[in-house]
Amino acid sequence: MAVSERGPRERMVFGAAQLIRRDGVTATGMRDVAAHARAPRGSLQHYFPGGKEQLVNEAVAWAGAYAGKRVARFVGELSEPSPSGLFAAMVRQWTDEFETAGFVAGCPVAAATVDCADSSDSVRAAAATAFAHWSSAVAQALEGMGVPGPRAGSLATLMISSLEGAILMARTERDVRALTTVARELGPLLDACVTPSSG
Repeated sequence: MAVSERGPRERMVFGAAQLIRRDGVTATGMRDVAAHARAPRGSLQHYFPGGKEQLVNEAVAWAGAYAGKRVARFVGELSEPSPSGLFAAMVRQWTDEFETAGFVAGCPVAAATVDCADSSDSVRAAAATAFAHWSSAVAQALEGMGVPGPRAGSLATLMISSLEGAILMARTERDVRALTTVARELGPLLDACVTPSSG
């Protein structure tokens, strides 16, 4: 859905996710979100009676759902789906962004976790749910490629945690080296976990 097709509430959730991934939760103000979404400031209280915490939680939930949906899209774009191909596509999303837009923004779920995990139980829980949603989508995709169920969940955790760490390093170094390294090094390990189909 294009930004212009979203209603004011959806624009504010999307805008909050974009600002959080760039500036973090602490530096993202409600007025900034309203301005980014081109929404009246008074609408914030209407749509988010729980204030900034509610908005952050919904932005984090949106980000988790978006990441989960991207998994199916990545798999659908692979001519021969494989665990390494999926992970390479997940990495390429970030290398492409960093190479075209610069290293200004990271993952909003990670940003919310860093800023709020110790200070807000609801944001921590929202972030945990977002990561679980994303991880579940990756695990299901891996199972569809022939990775046994219990191993698929472990590999999904490995893929997401490696990707998140590489995103952090890339932004710090202003270089995609960490991202290309994890894709190259983990690819063979991921493919080796596929169980050949019998028959």
